[in-house]
Amino acid sequence: MDLDIFIMKLAITGKGGVGKTTLTALLAQTYADRGRDVLAVDADPSPCLAGALGFPPELRAKLRPIAEMDELIEERTGAKPGTIGGFFTLNPRVDDIPERFSVLHRGVRLLEMGAVDIGGSGCICPESAMLKTLFTHLMFRKDDILLLDMYAGVEHLGRATVDFVDAMLVVAEPTRRSLGTAAQIKKLANDIGLQRLYLVGNKVRNDEEAKFLETETPGLPLLGWLPADLKVQEADRLGVPVYDHVPYLKERAEMISMRLADKVGGK
Repeated sequence: MDLDIFIMKLAITGKGGVGKTTLTALLAQTYADRGRDVLAVDADPSPCLAGALGFPPELRAKLRPIAEMDELIEERTGAKPGTIGGFFTLNPRVDDIPERFSVLHRGVRLLEMGAVDIGGSGCICPESAMLKTLFTHLMFRKDDILLLDMYAGVEHLGRATVDFVDAMLVVAEPTRRSLGTAAQIKKLANDIGLQRLYLVGNKVRNDEEAKFLETETPGLPLLGWLPADLKVQEADRLGVPVYDHVPYLKERAEMISMRLADKVGGK
């Protein structure tokens, strides 16, 4: 499929530390370098996508998670963050947020969402209402490429958004523990109706570990894998994009994007 016309909305998740942010950054820059309109959303409680993308300090200083903007949340919902119950707007205005609070660098627009600790049964609070409404709005935007860098789990993807996510990429290391987490994510995603899930391996050191991912995948098609390389950590220390610092990871990301277009194009 021609990547220059393909429109896609992706959620990227996985156990903490497996490298989902690295994959998100690689894909974001891959699409941006092809001239696509890219919106990358960091929805991790500890946002670090700006660093992986190599955003300069002056732009990173302008970023702030929406979940931490107490005044904005109160203005839009009519209630102070932290309020449980009571009356507040369940569908606050959010259409201006992506442009107003995002920053643009090298063709990638980045927005930090932050997260609300919603517990096992969810929470009825202004922060949650704000983020859920914003998530839904993002699904309806006309960006060519939307990348959601999520934390492990799928609680953030309610039924209203499932039909609009083209695919979820589950990042895993070549270990049974990591694949076990991938299996849990698959079950949670399937429970809310999300069926288009793909496995992406990371930190793969040799052909034996690549084969392990292929044979032990928890029913998730293996889209590709990224090799282990200490230069990924070096890029973080230097504050430069991993996309530039580890060239063959750039090539891997391009391959993964092409395979994804072929698989999801016939959705």
